[in-house]
Amino acid sequence: MSQTSLGEPNLTAIAFFFIFIAITLAITFWAARRTKTTEEFFAAGRTISGRQNGFALAGDYMSAASFLGIAGLVSLSGFDGLIYSTGWLVGWPVVLFLIAEPLRNLGKYTFADVVSFRLRQTPVRISAAIGTLAVVSFYLIAQMVGAGNLIKLMFGISYELAVVIVGCVMLAYVLIGGMIATTWVQIVKAVLLLGGAALLCVLTLAQFSFNPAELFAKAADMYGREVLAPGKQVANPWDAISLGLALMFGTAGLPHILMRFYTVPDAKAARQSVFWATGLIGVFYLMTFILGFGAMVLVGREAIMAVDKGGNMAAPLLAEVLGGTGLLGFIAAVAFATILAVVAGLTLSGAAALSHDLWVSVHRKGEAPHSEQLLVARIATVALGIVAIILGIAFKGQNVAFMVGLAFAVAASGNFPALVLSIFWRAYTTMGAVASIITGTASSLLLIALSPTIMIDVMGGESAIFPLKNPAIITIPLGFATGIIVSLLWPEPAARDAYEAKERRMITGVE
Repeated sequence: MSQTSLGEPNLTAIAFFFIFIAITLAITFWAARRTKTTEEFFAAGRTISGRQNGFALAGDYMSAASFLGIAGLVSLSGFDGLIYSTGWLVGWPVVLFLIAEPLRNLGKYTFADVVSFRLRQTPVRISAAIGTLAVVSFYLIAQMVGAGNLIKLMFGISYELAVVIVGCVMLAYVLIGGMIATTWVQIVKAVLLLGGAALLCVLTLAQFSFNPAELFAKAADMYGREVLAPGKQVANPWDAISLGLALMFGTAGLPHILMRFYTVPDAKAARQSVFWATGLIGVFYLMTFILGFGAMVLVGREAIMAVDKGGNMAAPLLAEVLGGTGLLGFIAAVAFATILAVVAGLTLSGAAALSHDLWVSVHRKGEAPHSEQLLVARIATVALGIVAIILGIAFKGQNVAFMVGLAFAVAASGNFPALVLSIFWRAYTTMGAVASIITGTASSLLLIALSPTIMIDVMGGESAIFPLKNPAIITIPLGFATGIIVSLLWPEPAARDAYEAKERRMITGVE
C-alpha cells in the first residue's frame, strides 16, 4: 500500500461521526428525562435486563485497546499480539464464578460498597476511591490517545484539539443522561463494532478464498515463519506470565466493569449478563486476529508504522485497502463510538468513587439528599473529563493496548485482592482492606514507573531498575499477602461477627 487518505479530512468519516453523535445524543436526551435520582444516574434505576447488560458490558470492555491496539499489535508482531486477547477473555470466568453474584447482592453503586460492607466505612472507602481513580486514570490515557489519533487522521485537525472534542462529547453523555444514556450508547456501540469487525473479516478472508490458513501462509512468506510463533512481543517468560495474570485478574478489579452489575434487577440477571458478554467478546477477539494479519499482509508493516508508530491505525488502514474511503469512514466512526462509550463508562465510575464513596459516605456520613448527591456527581464528572483531556495530550504516541495492560495490573493488584478477601474471608479487617488496596495500587504504580515500559520506551533511557514490563506477578501476591497478614496481626471481632449477615445477603440478595 503506497498511498493513504489518512490525515486528510474524510467526508464519509465525518458524516458517520455526526450520524453516530446525533443518534447517541438523542438517546442521551431520552435518558435525561428518566434520570432524576442518584440510583438512575449511577445504576440506570436497576432496570437493565441481563442480555442488554451483556451487550453493554461487551461495549464497555471492547475498548480502543481491543479494536485498534490488538489489531495493531498483531499486525506488527504477529501471533504474540494475541496474548492481550486471550488474557482479557480468560478474565470473564473469574468475574462469573467469583464476583458477579456477590457484587450485585451486596453493593449499591461502587465496589467499595462490597469491600466496606461489614468494615469501618471511612478508611475503606477512602482507600477504595484511591484504587478506583488510579485504574480509571490509566485506562483513560489509552482511550484518549486512541481517540486523539483517530480524529486527527479523520478530520485533519491537530491531535490536541481532537482529544478536547472527545472529552467534551463524552461529558455531554454522562452529565445529561447518566448511566441510562451510557448503557444504551454502549449497546449501540457493541452492535456497530461487532458488525464493522465482521464486515472487515469477511472482506479480508475473501482475498484468501475464505481460508485463514492462506492468510497466515502469506504473512509467513512476507515476514518469516516467526510471525506465526510466540516470543517476539514478550520474549521473557516471566513477562508473559506477569502480563497474563494482570489481564486475567484485572478484569475483576475494573471499576467501570464492576459498576455495570448494579444496573440489573437481580443476581440471576448479573450472571446472565456475564454469559452474553463472554460470548460476544470471544467472537470479537477471534476477529481481531484476522484483522491484524490482514493488515500485516494487505497494508504492510511499513505503511502501518508510517501512519502511527504504535500500530493503532492498522484496522482503519485495512478498511481503506478493502473498501476505499467509504469503508475507512465507517470503521473510523465505529472506532470513535468505541472510545466514547468506554470513556463515558470510565468517567461515570470515577465520578461514583468521588461522589458516592468520598463525598456522601465519608464526608456527609450517608446523610446527603439526592439533589446534592447528583450535583456532586456531575461536578466530579466534569473534573474527571478535564483530567482525561490532560492525560490524553500528555501521553501522545503510546500504543493503547499496552497502556491498558498497565491499567489492568493496577486493578488486579489493588482492587481485586480486596474484593475477593472481603467476600470470602471471615477474618478480613478494616486495616487489612486498607493495606491490601493501598499496597497493591502503590506497588504496581511504583514498579510500572521503574519498568522498561516507562524508563526505556517512554523516557528513552538505556536500562530499567525493575526488569519486567508488567509488575502483576509481584504486586498481585503482595496485595493478597498484605491484606492477610495485617488482618491476622490486628483482628477485628466486630467485622468477624458481622460476616454471617453479609454471607446471608450475598447468597440470597435479601436485605
